Amino acid sequence: MAEYIGPEKCLEKKKKYIIPCLGHFFANPPQFVKGSMQYLYDHTGKKYLDCFAGVSVINCGHCNPEITDKVVKQVQTLQHVCNIYLTENIYNLAEKLAQVTPGRLQKSFFCSTGTEANEGALLLANIYNGKSEILALRNGLHGRTKLTMDVTGIGMWRTDPNPIGGIHFAPNPYCYRCPLGKKFPECDYACANAVEDIISYATSGQVSAMICEAIQGNAGIVVPPKGYFKRLKEILEKHDILLIIDEVQTGFARTGKMFAIENFDVEPDIMTMAKALGNGAPISCFISRPEIADKYTRPGASTLGGNPVSTTAGIAVLEYIEKHNLMENAKARGEQLRQGLRELQKKYPIIGDVRGLGLMTGAELINTDKSPAPDKVDFVVETMKDRGFLIGKNGIARNVLAFQPPLIITEENINDLLNNLGDVLALVK
Repeated sequence: MAEYIGPEKCLEKKKKYIIPCLGHFFANPPQFVKGSMQYLYDHTGKKYLDCFAGVSVINCGHCNPEITDKVVKQVQTLQHVCNIYLTENIYNLAEKLAQVTPGRLQKSFFCSTGTEANEGALLLANIYNGKSEILALRNGLHGRTKLTMDVTGIGMWRTDPNPIGGIHFAPNPYCYRCPLGKKFPECDYACANAVEDIISYATSGQVSAMICEAIQGNAGIVVPPKGYFKRLKEILEKHDILLIIDEVQTGFARTGKMFAIENFDVEPDIMTMAKALGNGAPISCFISRPEIADKYTRPGASTLGGNPVSTTAGIAVLEYIEKHNLMENAKARGEQLRQGLRELQKKYPIIGDVRGLGLMTGAELINTDKSPAPDKVDFVVETMKDRGFLIGKNGIARNVLAFQPPLIITEENINDLLNNLGDVLALVK
């Protein structure tokens, strides 16, 4: 076995050399040294079932040989020349994305991170219509740069002491804890209707775009009711406001569709993607209809965006998703997981809500008075890690267990996960 410095030495170096804003999940974190499809291995050789996929990145599995072999071959052939020169893969990937994205989305711009893609999408909207104000949802997360941080509706991520003005937040479609205190469907999409009021009383009427995650990941896997985005799109179109859909966490078969917004039968004006497109390679993109995209004519480039290696990974990912029916597996295994969680909910009322689409599922843990229970989430996540299962956590109060495993996960894997989770929930005090 190779020699590794171990978790304690890693933490020593982290403390000395890494800016302290970067945290980690576990009280006793393992040092991961190897990945193979749905599994990770630490420096001792211990095996873990990865149920978080690097935060919805490794949709096709760790070190997937069908993807990795193509990436290695490209690395050995041509790694980088910058997109100001002609290379073929960038155009082939753009063509494939035009074929698999919803509606009339056709023209892409490649960059390296989800933050960059969202920043670029907001810029494109502003270029297209000349307006400057922005709408976003409470509890949304869109990035780490100044603008994307300021359209993020989660206080813990808004660390900029001087936020940008002209950004307005609407209530998010969080039915379990409705910000308006209403119940669906009697509410008649009150959270969407509130956008109309915000446009009229909080803005100057010069709103460029509204940016929304199709499913709010960091907010706790918040899934809107089926007709939410249709109502929202009607309101935005009435006011000539573009709809930007952020698919950074939800894209590439995660929800049982290639993109999550397809579950809601709405066509975005601009859409962003990253994470799973590269299956670990850093690549992102924003894509739009030609009449919007073609307004962006002044010079724009991304030094590493769309490089030969990342685009090779992107093409290989799309081919693997189709060849191995990952959308179908995500749907089937997600239904299995949520059914199992709801069975556990009957026995353990600490699970207040189970929600999700495909293999993007959240289980919100609560106290007896329905207040958030982040301490219980921490216990479950840590104890499941010790048993060899890696579960994420999110939610505004960090009280939601997040299940976003590689989409190649099996029926047997889900059963093992649920059996162990049942054992651990029985230990929660």
